[in-house]
Amino acid sequence: MDEDAKTPDRLMELPEETRKFLAQLRDDDIDTLKDGLNLVNSIRTVGTFMKWLIIGVIGIFIGSVMIWENVLKVIRFLTPDLPK
Repeated sequence: MDEDAKTPDRLMELPEETRKFLAQLRDDDIDTLKDGLNLVNSIRTVGTFMKWLIIGVIGIFIGSVMIWENVLKVIRFLTPDLPK
């Protein structure tokens, strides 16, 4: 679609079904669509944040377990008389 064209010309480039749909919209329908788009963008943002939060928590857990195991190995190496 030509973004530089005037609005009526740009609408003529749309498919017939899309033009009919847009012609039937009322002002409150347009407001609802705008709110819906904002909601979808917010959900995507929170979803991305939650994904990285979960990955970070899992990484911290696995890293802390690995560090703890190596700390125990060092303690056992330095004190060989302790029971295993």
